[in-house]
This record gives sequence, C-alpha cells and structure tokens, in this order.
Amino acid sequence: MQPNDPIAPGTVWLVGAGPGDPELLTRKAERLIAAAEIIFHDALVGPGILDLAARGVELVSVGKRSGRHSKDQGSINDLLLAAAQAGRRVVRLKGGDPSIFGRSTEELDHLTAAGIPVRICPGITAASAAAASGLASLTLRGLARRLTFVTAHARAGEAIDLDWDALAAPDTTLAVYMGRAAAPEIVRKLIAAGRAPDTPVMIAVNVSLPTERLIRGQLSALPFLTAAISDVDPTLLLIGEATRATVAQAASAFIADPAASDCRAR
Repeated sequence: MQPNDPIAPGTVWLVGAGPGDPELLTRKAERLIAAAEIIFHDALVGPGILDLAARGVELVSVGKRSGRHSKDQGSINDLLLAAAQAGRRVVRLKGGDPSIFGRSTEELDHLTAAGIPVRICPGITAASAAAASGLASLTLRGLARRLTFVTAHARAGEAIDLDWDALAAPDTTLAVYMGRAAAPEIVRKLIAAGRAPDTPVMIAVNVSLPTERLIRGQLSALPFLTAAISDVDPTLLLIGEATRATVAQAASAFIADPAASDCRAR
C-alpha cells in the first residue's frame, strides 16, 4: 500500500473517528478518510470530521442513536459488501474506537466470508477523552488497579446482564458506555453488590465537542445527575476513586452537589 494510495480498490477500512473532535483523529484515520470513495458513517461522527473527505465522495449515514436506527446491522453489512464488490475504496467510519462496542466483528465476519479485504484503524475511545477533559486518570496507583469498559445497552424490556459483584470491587474504575438511561439500575445493582454509595463519579456529555459538559458527584446521586441529559447527547459514566476531583480539577470544573438544584458543569 503506497502512502498516496492508502486504500486499495475493493477494500474496506473500519476507521475510528474518535470521540468527535477532529483534532483527536489519528493521522492515519485522516489519511484514510481523505482517500475514500464512499464513507459509511455513524451518527456520532461530526461534520468537522466528515469535512476531511475529498470533494465528491459519497457520504452514507448508517447511524444509530438512542434506539433510532437509520439502518439495521444486517443492512449495513450488505451495503459495505456491495460497495467493496463494486471495486470502491470503502471507509466505515465509527465513533470512538471500532473495537469497543462498535460491532466491528459482525462487519468483519460478513466481509471476510465474501473474500473482501478488511483493515482496522483504531481511534481514541470516549473514556480516554473524558478522563483527559476532566484532568483525571483512569487508573490510580494503590486505589484503582483495574479498568473495566462495559455497555449499559440492552434489548428493550431486558435487564442489563453484567457481573455486578466484579464491577463493585472498590479498586475498579468503571467506564459505562450508553449508560444514561440505565443510571438508576446501575446505581441499584452496584450498591447492592457492595460499592460504596459515596464512590465518586464523573459524567461526560458530548465529550471533546464544543458542547461538552462534565458533571461530578457521587454514585448514589447518579440518577439525579443524569436526569436532565438529553437522550440524543452521547453520555459516558466514569465511576471510581480515580475520578475523584483534585484541587486542579475543582478549579476548572463545577463539582456537582447532589443537593443542588442547578448542577452545571464546565
């Protein structure tokens, strides 16, 4: 693969778009976006990133937001396959990192079964971007030795099927993707499994975007803190001692008080 031709015809690249800020793209992702003939993109991929595409490139939205799906996964698989079989240079642009709750395996399996070459370009995941924005670490020597990524997304009417006993361990930082609507259940299950109610939490809304909000509080107040967040705003929950506010963090962000009526963040 030559530097001036990063995508071979008939190849599909699964590309991580990061959390939204175009400046958080990898150089490789930017090069692939610019070289694509057709881009299938998630709803969370912002216009600033799509603006990097070459003039005349075909942009196809296949996004899923809060249960509203423009295309089901089977249809997306078929669209990718058809574009590759037509000999086009294909980019499947996914928010964050393609391998973290991005259904990349389903697309990989479908394409490789048909003999289509597939490559992956990783991206910055929302948990890393949220920790950076909040001047926090995802791990903390002596207090947070483990980092666990989970998704709170479940089929309608089904409980979230997670190992709550393991997630309640006090030395674990828990990054919960798609966790806004499930906040009451998350709190109930974690506290029942032994996680302290005053465990610090940080809620990242629209992380890395101009509309970013960071809200801090404690685990027991999580349902209250997330209640006013719109269901169209991507929201990540970080739970654990590593997210506890330091003096520097307190100087740059509002520390949410569960008793306050107006919990604004930076």
